[in-house]
Amino acid sequence: MQADGSTRFVHRYLASVLAQASHRISAEFHVEVRKAGLTVTEWRVLGSLIDGEGETVGRLAELAVTKQPTLSKVLPGLASQGYISLQTARSDRRQTMVTITPKGAKLISGLCEQALAHQRRVLSKLDADHADRLVDMLRAIIAH
Repeated sequence: MQADGSTRFVHRYLASVLAQASHRISAEFHVEVRKAGLTVTEWRVLGSLIDGEGETVGRLAELAVTKQPTLSKVLPGLASQGYISLQTARSDRRQTMVTITPKGAKLISGLCEQALAHQRRVLSKLDADHADRLVDMLRAIIAH
């Protein structure tokens, strides 16, 4: 066995390695999220909506990696603070469309810049080509 434990199942199994990496990277940045006065779920919701044209609640739950019942509890609070808008979808009146408001975008834009700076620091251990390829490969896995 190698000293770094790389022959152990937990270090070779992609789901485990991704979960560990995600937990570590997220935990480091979530300190900044809390300093900004947001919960992690609020951060994920607003971060998933910025630069987009709106999402259904179901799709937003996927993007924000949040269970739909949890999301349904968080959305009214974000709406009452003026950070998001909730409207019935035109294509299916049973669905709710969630969009970020200018006030929400203003709140979250600086935090998004901090998140990307944090990502650059995390990925700086890799050369630039590997860092870009890593993100592209993970997006390809998600797409399938």
